[in-house]
Amino acid sequence: MEHNKTIGVFFGSRSTEHDISIITAQLIISGLKGLALSVVPVYINREGYWLINEELGKLENFTDPQREIGKENAYKQYYLDLENSIGKIVFKKKGLSGKTIIIDLAFPAFHGAFGEDGTIQGLFEMLNVPYVGCDVTSSAIAMDKALTKQMCQIHNIPTTKFIYFYKKEWEENKEAILNKIKGELSWPVFVKPVHLGSSIGIAKVKDKDIKELENKIEVAFYYDNKVLIEEEVANLMDVTCCIIGNEKLQASLLQESVFKADLFDFEEKYLKEGGGQFGKSQSSVIIPARINQNLTNKIQEAAKEVYKALGCSGIARVDFLLNKANNEFFANEVNPLPGTLYHHLWKESGMEFPELLKKLVSFAGERHSQKQNFNYSFQSSVLNSINSKKLKFKKS
Repeated sequence: MEHNKTIGVFFGSRSTEHDISIITAQLIISGLKGLALSVVPVYINREGYWLINEELGKLENFTDPQREIGKENAYKQYYLDLENSIGKIVFKKKGLSGKTIIIDLAFPAFHGAFGEDGTIQGLFEMLNVPYVGCDVTSSAIAMDKALTKQMCQIHNIPTTKFIYFYKKEWEENKEAILNKIKGELSWPVFVKPVHLGSSIGIAKVKDKDIKELENKIEVAFYYDNKVLIEEEVANLMDVTCCIIGNEKLQASLLQESVFKADLFDFEEKYLKEGGGQFGKSQSSVIIPARINQNLTNKIQEAAKEVYKALGCSGIARVDFLLNKANNEFFANEVNPLPGTLYHHLWKESGMEFPELLKKLVSFAGERHSQKQNFNYSFQSSVLNSINSKKLKFKKS
């Protein structure tokens, strides 16, 4: 890992998981600084403004109710210099001072839309900048729960039975969709906005209550334009496995999530007893999961298969639903950037946070180097033929 390189940690953005992104970013910034690396916090506020300042790397600046960090002019003095951002990201300070910040490697810490879904990764690709984590395609697929399940089906990886539809289809064919759900799925069912994480907008509907189902679908469409309905898994155990690597993959131990409600909801994940997703809740997180080694191995291998099927790289988290009565398990969702990098699970798996960060930065450089070996140009005579009769354009 080159210590003369500057790493930009990108976080925030216009997402329902904005605040979780801030927490993940602050952990990453602190960890990278602990490795004596040069770090630049790049915060995108809820309105979509890009802000840069060393103070953005301090969590207390986001938790102080007296401050509105996204509106302070001190953070709005840089702009993205696209002309010079080739193989690097260049920010220039406004005004006469002309100070320049150069980022050599990007470390996205977004969760949800406008960051974790392939959008920011596309910018990094266009600028030819190495970045940590999944690429454009795998991020986009993983952030769509329906596409993820379809990829699992294609690769013969077990997943629960499901139906998905778009808002326009719902508005035009509501009765037909409800009949399809009643006829093809076993109840209870779960309603999910396909692009959201942190269990936002997810609900369970029991006993073929069509009115309740309609209401929950309408709530889901408040957050998204595409909704997934899937069958419940009986005797449920929620099991998670993290994977890191590009070609050579490493699986974590399995985490068992324990919850009293019908699902591992936002409160259980982030608020109760410090949050299960942060690894702080002793009552809702059990590592390793209480299953035998043979089943553990099978789920770890399935997690790797899902990771490869989606084309993930760097890091991702794969969630499974396990029927404890018959040990049948189903790939459920993939998170292309786990909250706080799921460092608590890697720690229990024998990898401390500094080592995890080193590996992720190394994987980013490795993937970027490989891409430089490809030929992206193609010599063509098509422009020389532009005035031929076939290609000649008519003047307006």
